[in-house]
Amino acid sequence: MQSKWAETDSINEVKAKAIIKKYGYPGYNLVGESSNDFWAIVQHCDDDVPFQEQVLVLLKKEVDKNNASKGNYALLTDRVLVSKHQKQIYGTQVRTDLKTHKATPFPLKYPKEVNKLRKQMGMEPLEKYLKSFE
Repeated sequence: MQSKWAETDSINEVKAKAIIKKYGYPGYNLVGESSNDFWAIVQHCDDDVPFQEQVLVLLKKEVDKNNASKGNYALLTDRVLVSKHQKQIYGTQVRTDLKTHKATPFPLKYPKEVNKLRKQMGMEPLEKYLKSFE
């Protein structure tokens, strides 16, 4: 199953790069709610963080025009930061303790402001988000 998953991710990444090259980031005005599906593909391109960073720049432009999801932008931002061993902003990347089943975010850049930052992105409070992993 893992090999099929990796193969699918690889195929999706090639297709995502072709879409970005031809159209830029496919926002709601181009593909409707499928924009969120495209984001999910990019979110899982962990083997190519520079590509994820490229997409973040394009996604931000669409978010600023209300043409893409703020929440998806937050999730990809944190994914890239954690992949680069940096502190995340929105607390979207978590780990779950196998013994206690308690979820905790990877280190936060602004722990005291995290819920304010999450709210700006249309996201629920961190505490509620973490409970969903337990």
